[in-house]
Amino acid sequence: MSRHHWRLIVTPPASGAENMALDEALMERARTADEWVLRVYSWSSPTISLGRNQSARDRYDLERVAAAGASVVRRPTGGRAILHDREITYSVTAPSADAGDLRESYERINRVLLAGLAGLGVDALAARTAARSAGPGMAPGMAPCFDEPAAGELTVGGRKLAGSAQWRADGALLQHGSILIDDDQSLLVALAREQRAPIPRPATLAESLGRRPSVDEMAAALAAAVRELEDPGARELVLDRAIRARASALVVRYLDDAWTWRR
Repeated sequence: MSRHHWRLIVTPPASGAENMALDEALMERARTADEWVLRVYSWSSPTISLGRNQSARDRYDLERVAAAGASVVRRPTGGRAILHDREITYSVTAPSADAGDLRESYERINRVLLAGLAGLGVDALAARTAARSAGPGMAPGMAPCFDEPAAGELTVGGRKLAGSAQWRADGALLQHGSILIDDDQSLLVALAREQRAPIPRPATLAESLGRRPSVDEMAAALAAAVRELEDPGARELVLDRAIRARASALVVRYLDDAWTWRR
């Protein structure tokens, strides 16, 4: 059992900029709060999120993106593009000093995710190896996140169910993850300027369970896992005025094309 305190929060659907700004504000809070925070959320409209270092400028047909009713935001975390629509997103923020190295923190968060999924009835596993990698220091390409599982990402029957990425800075970490309810990730291929082969069919909660769980149901399962594995006294986090104000200030960055299309 962890000696660290956890807080839990489920937030209403929000825009891409609002979601990323709140996660960054929670990351800033982690530098002084000495708590781990698990947030579960969704998006108010279909949104493509780009990885922090992903090369994407001039690689998407923005007219087709708009026609699909989607928008684009760049995450503070790394990895490749994800379509946020029929999925559930989680974030974990924590002081990095007590999180161990990257592998240790991934494994720790994975234990919570796997226990939460098992509580829903999903038999998921962490992938042992990646099929291929961009290599250290190389920017992710245009292949969507759900093209294939990386080592440590969650799979069902060998197919990717959840993609995650972590960012560390100034004593805190932020990890994002997307858990698919339905498979709509092939739309990313259709919206790219240069067409490529369709991505392999990922795993989904709908397929695994025979139904589509709600965000609240997934959040409850993850909260139960946190209390079982990490902190029996984990309580809800109420967003105070300071966090809301900081998130509002950070929204400007995520609305700025200079950030979204910086690569």
